[in-house]
Amino acid sequence: MPRVCYFLDKKTSSGWTRSEKGARRDGGVGNKIKGRTKRMVKPNLRKMKIVVDGEVKNVYVSTRAIKSGLVVRPSRVKAEAVKA
Repeated sequence: MPRVCYFLDKKTSSGWTRSEKGARRDGGVGNKIKGRTKRMVKPNLRKMKIVVDGEVKNVYVSTRAIKSGLVVRPSRVKAEAVKA
C-alpha cells in the first residue's frame, strides 16, 4: 500500500535544500548558492480505520483530512449489541 492520503491524495514530494554563503553584512553582494542537496518532504499521515461505503477499511489519512472532517470513524459499539 503506497503512503498516500486516501482523501486528499497527498504523497511524498521532493525538492532541494540550498547552502548559501556571502551575506551582505560580510561585505559581499548578497547570498550565493554554494551547493544543493536533494531532500524529501513527507506528508503527515496516520493509519486509521474508517468507514467507506458502509465497510470498515484500514487506510492512510492525512491530518489535514482528519481536521477538515472528511474522516468517518466506525463506532466502538458492536452492531449486535445495539439491536439487543
